[in-house]
Amino acid sequence: MELKRVVVTGLGALTPIGNTVPAYWEGLINGVSGAAPITHFDASKFKTQFACEVKGFDPHDFMDRKEARKVDPFVQYAIASTDEAVKDAGLDFDQLDRNRIGVIWGSGIGGLTTFTEEVANFSKGDGTPRFNPFFIPKMLVDIAPGHISMRHGLRGPNFSAVSACASATNAMIDAFTYIRMGRADIIITGGSEATVNEAGIGGFNAMHALSTRNDDPKTASRPFDKDRDGFVSGEGSGAIILESLEHALARGAKIYAEIVGGGMSADAHHITASHPEGLGAKLAMTMAIQDAGLDFSDIDYINVHGTSTPVGDVSETKAIVDLFGENAYKLNISSTKSMTGHLLGAAGAVEAIASILSVQNDIVPPTINHFTDDPEIDNRLNFTFNTAQKRVVDAALSNTFGFGGHNASVIFKKYKG
Repeated sequence: MELKRVVVTGLGALTPIGNTVPAYWEGLINGVSGAAPITHFDASKFKTQFACEVKGFDPHDFMDRKEARKVDPFVQYAIASTDEAVKDAGLDFDQLDRNRIGVIWGSGIGGLTTFTEEVANFSKGDGTPRFNPFFIPKMLVDIAPGHISMRHGLRGPNFSAVSACASATNAMIDAFTYIRMGRADIIITGGSEATVNEAGIGGFNAMHALSTRNDDPKTASRPFDKDRDGFVSGEGSGAIILESLEHALARGAKIYAEIVGGGMSADAHHITASHPEGLGAKLAMTMAIQDAGLDFSDIDYINVHGTSTPVGDVSETKAIVDLFGENAYKLNISSTKSMTGHLLGAAGAVEAIASILSVQNDIVPPTINHFTDDPEIDNRLNFTFNTAQKRVVDAALSNTFGFGGHNASVIFKKYKG
């Protein structure tokens, strides 16, 4: 069977540094930090009192008050970003076959805000079970693609990918696969997360996963810096319209880039820590490059997982050097989490958008907040520290790795007819 080519025809973003794609991209290339003291709840007793929150978001711009009360913030974020992506792609669903348009979405945790509120309210009561009738459907991870499909009447493949921080990338790879196998014409994909709440911050604090740099939040996310002390929690959503090339051309769609390969693997090592030598990361990148039919020398930019954790940053760079050899030093590498924080299950989506826009604009966004080289990291690598760099980006690879040892890599390249 001949596989179909798949292209990107629409983008949507709701992030801590911009609530639309243009605003997000401007924040990225200007090195803006989205970190600030937490406003969603009183964090004064928490070890970490800051995060990369979405700012100025009003769900009522996208749905009425009644509907907004029925969905968790992670679904509100998903709807906002997909609305932008659908408009950006110029999709008129009345003129298209809704049976061949699907939604494949990623989220690592789903409705944690809803779960936190409902359980807290129950614990304050006398034991009588008084729960919101929407408690369960608000909490379910798969409810996000359900709401998106109902919003637009889309009857194609519809499900969620859940693989911790690799969730959105796994969703994109699934969407890519369905389209190139001819099972759908268009799929809305991406991911959303809303975990800046008591349970999210408290839980990650208990794991010693988060930075506690409360005196200087804006510089707390320091990927590859010697003094990094954990990731900064982020929230938001990214949406990507994937479409078969023939379908996109037939309707005269604009094309951002072509998605050409995806790779997935498991570390099979530890519930939270990445393999110290980056074996799973290396395997996922290898599979993506092979799937794309590219050579290692064809990759110009890697948007790395780069969470700002002591172990993870070292293992990922080891994997890159081991896999790419001397070509590793010709790459641009950057961690946009230094600006957005870690969006967990949505990270792969917003970082894929950064990669796609790098391919389109030939600009690599920076890794900000670098102050001191880490002797455990090969600093011959070009981490694009502190300032965006212009260069031709014909192909970009985006990495996302999740708790449980899940690894996923996806490749976008310039579209050439």
